[in-house]
Amino acid sequence: MNARLNLMASPVAAKAMKHLISAGKALADSTLPFATQELVKLRASQINGCAGCIDMHTKDAAAAGETSVRLNLVAAWREATVFTDAERAALELAEQGTRIADAAGGVTDEAWANAAKHYDEDQLAALVCAIALINAFNRGNVILQQPAGDYQVGQFD
Repeated sequence: MNARLNLMASPVAAKAMKHLISAGKALADSTLPFATQELVKLRASQINGCAGCIDMHTKDAAAAGETSVRLNLVAAWREATVFTDAERAALELAEQGTRIADAAGGVTDEAWANAAKHYDEDQLAALVCAIALINAFNRGNVILQQPAGDYQVGQFD
């Protein structure tokens, strides 16, 4: 199985992708916990059906010490007891921010207020950017039918 198009072979797309990748690296340097970043990326990718990003972020999180139990329960985080209140707030924000077309009002004030209880302004900014960025990557991969399973940790560093 091959992707429909190799974005990195296109000068225009490669330039745009490099900027997206750079944005992701800036977020990695933020004070938003790495585990939270990976959980949010994984949940948005699950919602969007992006196998490539699910593959990548599951492996990156596991390599950083995330447990298989937590990774396996991200899809059912509401019923799982393994996530902190802060992580739950981030996952809720990620879900609402990913499913904006499904909700007339977008992200609810309640979800925002809950996230704001657990994260400072810089962390909230990083969280919002992480949600937006993973959704951009998801959409590109889904459009191109990017195959999954071969990602190696650190492959894009």
